[in-house]
Amino acid sequence: MTSTVETLSATRVRLAIEVPWAELQPSLKKAYVALAQQISVPGFRKGKIPAAVIDQRIGRGAVLNEAVQEAIPQSLVAAYQEHDLKTLGRPEVDVSEFEDGQSLKFTAEVDIRPEVKLPELDKLEVVVDELKISDEDLDEQVDGLRQRFATLKTVERAAADGDYVQIDLVATVDGAEVPGGSAKNISHEVGSKQLLEGLDEALVGVAAGGETTFKTTLVGGDYAGQEADVAVTVNTVKEKELPELDDAFAQLASEFDTLAELREDVRTRLTKVKRVEQLYAARDKLLEQLVAATDVPAPEGVVKDEVDSRKQAMVDQLERMGASMEQYLASESKTEEEIDTELSEAAVEGVKIQLVLDALADNEKVQVSDDEFGQEIMHRAQRAGMAPQQYYDQLARSGNAGAVYGDVRRGKALSMVMERVKLADSTGAELDLGVLRGDAEVEQA
Repeated sequence: MTSTVETLSATRVRLAIEVPWAELQPSLKKAYVALAQQISVPGFRKGKIPAAVIDQRIGRGAVLNEAVQEAIPQSLVAAYQEHDLKTLGRPEVDVSEFEDGQSLKFTAEVDIRPEVKLPELDKLEVVVDELKISDEDLDEQVDGLRQRFATLKTVERAAADGDYVQIDLVATVDGAEVPGGSAKNISHEVGSKQLLEGLDEALVGVAAGGETTFKTTLVGGDYAGQEADVAVTVNTVKEKELPELDDAFAQLASEFDTLAELREDVRTRLTKVKRVEQLYAARDKLLEQLVAATDVPAPEGVVKDEVDSRKQAMVDQLERMGASMEQYLASESKTEEEIDTELSEAAVEGVKIQLVLDALADNEKVQVSDDEFGQEIMHRAQRAGMAPQQYYDQLARSGNAGAVYGDVRRGKALSMVMERVKLADSTGAELDLGVLRGDAEVEQA
């Protein structure tokens, strides 16, 4: 086999490869073996069909095509190794010349990992906002706890925002009731916007026993995208009663005897949360600095694949919610071109970050142990609701196990960089990475 490489850009090359007929013989033999397992010929056992019979049955062209499909990936791997190419994504292959008994000639364009010139890590500095816990922050947290212990009281008045109502709904389109569009005794918080668009506005001012109607655009079912008339009957109206903020509430909602102790505990917990948020903000700023300092280009093919993947995931999620991309675009007042631009910008940034972290991992010779990889598989399997072995087998079949390995390696590289870079807040106080590991003591404000 002979191959040449042409540089198209900093992130893409074109390979020209020629495989002599003699070197194609192993692939040709494999093709006959594979095809012999796929067809049945009277008088011959499966897998034991002579080559001449296969040629007669399905044609020599089909055999040659099978051989080429087997030979091209092998030839590409050999060419990558010969030219020391660190490839990314899938190659675009074009067979330029191939006839029975002749050499196979083809070209392949493929993205490659660009050269990344890393900055001196010890000279980088990241500054984030100072951690502050205000009385308003504490009040918000305590009020959230207070909301959990609220009770509902039936009232003889019209519904208002924040009230809870029991309602019946009937949706119709052109006078015909929508299948599955009726429901009775639904509990709903007015103003939560958890049900149909327009419902909350229609409920305000309606008392128990009252009726109202409104129009809404359906997002699922056979009538998705059509405007429906919805009749609403209010059965009950209840208002939320919150407990008094006193020592008795502290004893009810926590292990503390006084409200002051409860607030101090809330301050401690909120401080830890804010410190973790500080570190995440520092991480994001560090990544921005690294990408800017390296000025790494994003391979177009990899970006395109990432955009396609993100868009498909978006479509799948909308379908699970009973909506379509068209409905989503309408609700967001955006065009598909605008969505594509947003996805492309996010993909470019994500690919650049991966390239920089890969370069850092290479430079620092970062390794991933079997235990570290196994832990990541366990965590992902748990989030997916699958057994670890089942999850790993699925990854292996899809060819994505290497991607998970790469994610773990990049994570280790990022942790290493954060240990070496100066991370501080606007007052000059250094951030404590131990907060992320959960082994740092939290100082009370």
